[in-house]
Amino acid sequence: MQGAGGENRGAVIVTGASRGIGAAIASLVAAQGYPVVVNFLKDRPAADAVVRDILSAGGRATAIQGDVSCEKEIVHLFEAAVLEFGRIEGLVNNAGITGGFARVDALSADVLARVLAVNVTGTILCCREAVRRMSTRHGGQGGSIVNISSLAARLGGSGEWVHYAASKGAVDTFTVGLAREVADEGIRVNAVAPGLTDTDFHSPNGEIGRLARLTPSIPMQRPAAPREIAEGVLWLLSPAASYATGTILEIGGGR
Repeated sequence: MQGAGGENRGAVIVTGASRGIGAAIASLVAAQGYPVVVNFLKDRPAADAVVRDILSAGGRATAIQGDVSCEKEIVHLFEAAVLEFGRIEGLVNNAGITGGFARVDALSADVLARVLAVNVTGTILCCREAVRRMSTRHGGQGGSIVNISSLAARLGGSGEWVHYAASKGAVDTFTVGLAREVADEGIRVNAVAPGLTDTDFHSPNGEIGRLARLTPSIPMQRPAAPREIAEGVLWLLSPAASYATGTILEIGGGR
């Protein structure tokens, strides 16, 4: 991404940005002067609220609907972003699902397919579209990609969501591979692996009290705030991380 004083700033696409960590990332990136595409799946009012907050603070943003498990919708997302802002300079692959709690011996093929479609295929295809537009090999001006992984990739998710942890392990491997593939094409590719974060991510999976139950397992004895994760993403997007690529940055309170 260009320096803070650059005039010709390209847009940053943040997938799944209508709430939680994604919304925090979108707001923080916009505050640095970059146009932001707030991607969302279904909740337009929530996405529009994020955009309004950015606009009221003097930033630039637009909300674009798109299911990252659908190739056609991913292509439309990027095409619409270019039409709106002219150039793509950054991508944050934040959209993701857990598939709910289930031991592997109780896991359905349909749930597994959906988790992989969103978390793995969606991430890879969004990166494909970003590389096609940002790589100097394709006439682009370079840029930065940050994939949102999870500490679950290292911890394994046993007894809760091994399937989700495995999908994030795939994201980590893909991040390293793509980073090496495009390192000499002006694109840096990194990942942030959040630990337990205080969002509504846990409640839809069936356990409202999950954060409270697991907080004692965090050495810092508290979950992260979404902005704390967003700060790590912003650093990896920024020129301050100009020599960082293929990095998996864990932000987990020591867990």
